[in-house]
Amino acid sequence: MSPHAITQLEPTFTLTQLKKSSEDKHDFGAVVKGLDLNNVSDADVKALADAIWTHKVVVVKGQKNLAPIKQWELVTRFDPEAPQVHSHGDIKSFNKKGGVLSAAREVIGIPGAENVRLIGKGYQGADHYGIKDKTLHKALSHDFHAKELPEAEFTAGFTRFQRWHIDAPLYGRDPAWFTTLRCCRRPLANRGPVTIRWDDGTGLEMTSEPGLTAFFSNVQTYALMTPEEQKMADHSWVEYAPHPYMWIADCHGRPNGLGLETEGREKPIEALGDFDPAAVKRYPMVWMNPVTGEKAFQVHGICARKLFIRSSPDDLEKEPRIIDDVAEIRAFLKPLQERVLRPEYILLPSLEEGDIVMWANYQMFHTAVDYPNSFGPRTMHQANIGASVGPQGPVPIPAMT
Repeated sequence: MSPHAITQLEPTFTLTQLKKSSEDKHDFGAVVKGLDLNNVSDADVKALADAIWTHKVVVVKGQKNLAPIKQWELVTRFDPEAPQVHSHGDIKSFNKKGGVLSAAREVIGIPGAENVRLIGKGYQGADHYGIKDKTLHKALSHDFHAKELPEAEFTAGFTRFQRWHIDAPLYGRDPAWFTTLRCCRRPLANRGPVTIRWDDGTGLEMTSEPGLTAFFSNVQTYALMTPEEQKMADHSWVEYAPHPYMWIADCHGRPNGLGLETEGREKPIEALGDFDPAAVKRYPMVWMNPVTGEKAFQVHGICARKLFIRSSPDDLEKEPRIIDDVAEIRAFLKPLQERVLRPEYILLPSLEEGDIVMWANYQMFHTAVDYPNSFGPRTMHQANIGASVGPQGPVPIPAMT
């Protein structure tokens, strides 16, 4: 299924844009109703894919009876030419090479649909799709942040963004076009809201229902850049570390969840074990939306090992400026990416049990938001698939020599 042309068939479902307040500046988000993902036509799969590319975050209502294997089948139908495995590989390889990702939380494959991953916290029930009497003890924690959130404040309902990211292995496989996250159980809003604090000196904060996922759009990040910055981004690219999440396994994040503190904790490349140089990923800084043509400044800074900077078409015959010091890389990216990190640009779409949220990894950053254990368990089913066609920029990256 090509993502490059919007379907001409009328979908059977209804789609409405998410409502916004007068203070909101985010320009994405939609709700789909009238769709049964256990039994969905090819035309509706294509229409749903077009909706995700267009609206970037889509909440599909009423999927309480969705079988896990049907969630995986939907993911494969979005991109049938992709390798038929989760973008981060099977559970065994994920736990071996997942680094900071596998260390941060317990991830379990659903029996019979192992590419659908159980994530959450707390007791998961006597029998959750064949997973018996499981309590997820290793959930999110604020020890990822270099400046930890005091436990007493967390217990009182204060929290932070965990780690802003895209779902991307950044080694071997290309990032999934979309991620799907089905809400099986989460703390109800009547348990009280949480207050998300930036804790970075800005004084910014916002409230949220517990157990949600936060999003911002890197199309808006690009729009907030100056014309000179946009021209630079259009012509520049990034090289990511081999086994990048192992490389940063000992690193700590900034308190607002966007980017890493520079503490010299990256592992030496030789400590990462064998790797295939051909599997190391080099991506443009700007990723094009294949349906809408929008540009997104999509740089996963926590894993960036080198930046290649060019500023205009006139530079194409010149050697790019290379930034390969992680402190300089992070200092370069921070002012570009933090402009959008404000409450008015962030969406926390509310989910009822049975809803499934889907988002475009080639436009969005997202993060989990933790909540006090006393609020109750959280159960989510996550699935995506490494793309058959990776991100494309407005200017091709030169071939490696």
